[in-house]
Amino acid sequence: VQLVESGGGLVQPGGSLNLSCTASSANLDSYNMGWFRQAPNKEREGISCISDSGDSIYYGDSVKGRFTISRDNAKNTVHLRMNNLKPEDTAVYYCAADCLFTGKYFRVGYAGADYWGKGTLVTVSS
Repeated sequence: VQLVESGGGLVQPGGSLNLSCTASSANLDSYNMGWFRQAPNKEREGISCISDSGDSIYYGDSVKGRFTISRDNAKNTVHLRMNNLKPEDTAVYYCAADCLFTGKYFRVGYAGADYWGKGTLVTVSS
């Protein structure tokens, strides 16, 4: 799955960004999709997952209430709206087609680079 992220950049604390993810060679409507992030000297962190239909959505505790995941299967696109950004949100954000979830738990970013985009850098700084 070839995924391409866009929308990263520099934003001040309290600001917002919209990340987008699209695929040129696959229909994303057959995948549970998600986002994870990787900051320097920190462990990879799962941010959010959305089921193939969009009916089920999951968020990590650190972003719950601030980030919103959505998808438009007609446009083969997944979005991540990030509000009230904090310096600790600074990281490379990856779109991924390897979400698993059961009950209230989810996992994303485990299957390897074949299921991820190359990432987009988000920097939150004044």
